[in-house]
Amino acid sequence: MALLRRHLLALGAAGATPLARPALAQRGSGEVIIAATGGLMERSLQENFYKRFESEVGIRVRSVPIELPDQWARARAGQRSGNIPFDVVTATPPDLIQHAEILAQVDCTTPGLAAHALPNGCFPEGIIRTAGGMALTWSKKAFPNGGPQSWADFFDVQKFPGSRSLPDTGDREWWVPLAALMADGVEREKLFPMDVERAYRKLDTIKPHVAAWWKSGDNSMQIMRGGDAVMTMVYSSRAVPLAKSGEFDFTWNQAIRDVGNWAVLKGGPNTANAMRFLDFFVQNPQEHLSFSEKVSFDSNNREAPTMVPEAERRFRASWPANWEKLIIADYAWIAANRNALRERWVTWLTK
Repeated sequence: MALLRRHLLALGAAGATPLARPALAQRGSGEVIIAATGGLMERSLQENFYKRFESEVGIRVRSVPIELPDQWARARAGQRSGNIPFDVVTATPPDLIQHAEILAQVDCTTPGLAAHALPNGCFPEGIIRTAGGMALTWSKKAFPNGGPQSWADFFDVQKFPGSRSLPDTGDREWWVPLAALMADGVEREKLFPMDVERAYRKLDTIKPHVAAWWKSGDNSMQIMRGGDAVMTMVYSSRAVPLAKSGEFDFTWNQAIRDVGNWAVLKGGPNTANAMRFLDFFVQNPQEHLSFSEKVSFDSNNREAPTMVPEAERRFRASWPANWEKLIIADYAWIAANRNALRERWVTWLTK
């Protein structure tokens, strides 16, 4: 557990390295069952990784679109019954800690992972799949002379008037209180363990100004485009296309690092093939560039950031100047306190 925490807290910027040829894969057989969210994410994974894995490695990918709560419920039930439903699963950093005992250990020294993964992008319980941040995003129409640059600005309704929007989905029970602590002047080195009472005192000051609590990334974009709010906390995968439209902008400053991971379930039907897939996934930087363009998330390949055109670098979480600005949570603390944090969030939101 402590080792996992050190790896997660150490996730660093991708350094510029010479392009290396992908490791040659021997032909395999059978299949691998991969659980991931549906929609754009699944389509992009299919186009950039699953089909190529099938053609180059010879292992069929069976994709199961599923939301994370249902995925973990089925994984846990499968562990109890001995009928594991998936091989590769999607995991947030706290998930890796909470479910560590049902995850297989990953060998980070395999050829692909050793040569192509982001620095600290592989750890015993999994590998990074996608990386971005929960970013402060605003309407340029509302603030033509420059928008908010910090969570303190987000909470300052005198300097930056207008309705706000915040998430009520995902990890909102710690994302939003964490932003409140930063708005209240807590330095990044002192954010954990979280002072929950202080966070909610600060949240009480902004709640009357929150016009909409978004439920999905698409919903957050609709709220901003419709003018229901002038600023929001949103996935960078939504902040980037909003900014590219010319009507909105965002900052990486104090964005909360939002990392999605691949992990492998213990005792799955195709564990060896699952490990082959993880090793394959981090190779071929061109595929990672194409994938990132589609989903507006960076992914786990150390060569890809060096190939991003200069004009695109401000939109890439893994570009070093952006990566170093992201806030890294104490995932072990969150995992240990997650139920209490969720209960507190629901109670506060509904009172």
